[in-house]
Amino acid sequence: MEKIKIITDSTCDLNRQIIEKYDLEVVPLIVNFGEESYLDGVDIDIREFLKKIKESDIFPTTSGVNPHRFYEIYKKYLDESYKIISIHISSKMSGTYQAACMAKEMLETEDIVVIDSNNVTAGLGLLAIKAAEMKNEGCSLKQIEERILEIIPHVKTAYAFASLDNLVKGGRLSKAAGAIGSLLNIRLILAVVDGNMAVLDKVRGTKKAIKTILNYIDENTLDEKENTIVLHIDNEDILPILKEELSERKVNYVECEVGCVVGTHSGPNACGIAYIEKYI
Repeated sequence: MEKIKIITDSTCDLNRQIIEKYDLEVVPLIVNFGEESYLDGVDIDIREFLKKIKESDIFPTTSGVNPHRFYEIYKKYLDESYKIISIHISSKMSGTYQAACMAKEMLETEDIVVIDSNNVTAGLGLLAIKAAEMKNEGCSLKQIEERILEIIPHVKTAYAFASLDNLVKGGRLSKAAGAIGSLLNIRLILAVVDGNMAVLDKVRGTKKAIKTILNYIDENTLDEKENTIVLHIDNEDILPILKEELSERKVNYVECEVGCVVGTHSGPNACGIAYIEKYI
């Protein structure tokens, strides 16, 4: 059986228990507050991050992983006779995937597979978990690659945002889309579509936001055999109701909190779900 290591990056937003359970290598991206830089989830956690945002006049920025860092990590595992599946944030949102590809090219090996998840946060997390599950089942590098590439178009996400200011400031959403929420004082339901953030719907109030997310799940049927992630950041209204609704539907899910890099763009008070739809 091949020795395989699953590598992802900190925008997967998986909690520590999942990372340890599946023995994932999570490479941190960087959060910058002016001249100060922090490794996401290493030098700063989401509680410290939110506190810093409230106390600072500086809007944080983010940076991807550089090729040299990937080179070091890949070489370490190759020297230990591992083959590598490396799954990363959408190439339309970050240069991290390209940096990983450059590191593979420098190492001149076919024992590394680099995958563009075409997703971010919990959607990326689901793919990392799936790859790790397949590794534990004894699947080969090629089998894992083929299955992950097959699943990517079927990862579904729906996130409710209280404010779109951070997404607009961070360049993840157009000013026109952001203005809709600001002018009408409504919650927007966003999803990752073709590797970019897109507005699914705009609604007034918590109840309608939850109903919209649940309707989205019904329209894009959730595969109960696969993992589901409930994701949140500093949210107290949607989260408990969404969890209750999912429990009533007997959906097995894990709960994760947004990390600092994703939190830079989402801002506080966001909540939603990521899952894999039935497609066979």
